[in-house]
Amino acid sequence: MITELTHPVIKTLINQLRETKTDALRFRHIVHEIARLMAYEALSSEPLKEREIETWNSQRVFEFIDEENLLFVSILRAGLPMIESVTALFPKASSGFLAMRRDEKTHQSVIYYDRIPECRGKTVILLDPMVATGGSLCDAISVIKNKEPEKIISLNLIGSPEGLDVVDHKHPDIHLYIAQIDEKLDSNMFIYPGLGDAGDRSYNTPE
Repeated sequence: MITELTHPVIKTLINQLRETKTDALRFRHIVHEIARLMAYEALSSEPLKEREIETWNSQRVFEFIDEENLLFVSILRAGLPMIESVTALFPKASSGFLAMRRDEKTHQSVIYYDRIPECRGKTVILLDPMVATGGSLCDAISVIKNKEPEKIISLNLIGSPEGLDVVDHKHPDIHLYIAQIDEKLDSNMFIYPGLGDAGDRSYNTPE
């Protein structure tokens, strides 16, 4: 299932990312904000668990999201600002990392680093800013499925209709939340109009 978020604040933030004058510090800050807003939406139906805490006047029982059941997985490097934001919301959640490289000739992704902890029975939230061809996201989902999570949620900033169709066809059982579906893939298999390379722009990496 694919859910495109339509909130005007999210649309405004996405379009600020597109501006070439947005520097790396501001770019990361905007990604932090969007990731936080997306997490609110994606976890809106997450079950709550009672926990007793000490308040200013007594011991009381309140309901909380079970943070220890959450596992956030970042696709390196571009997903790093996203995981920084959501783990600040849920400091008891676990984190995992996948590094993937796209072959510029074949446009296929290659996984060269997998540091994902135990997933069995957990809610895994994938964090990847861009869905272009959909290949890397599909590969990441397949890796995680082999680790037997309870469910998989994907948070993405922008994507192409073509790439999202691929993900939806190969993995119809996951729920993907995306801030903006752009027009198309261009002839180089980049998202159009897009926002450039999210990893390069986040960390001011020269081309």
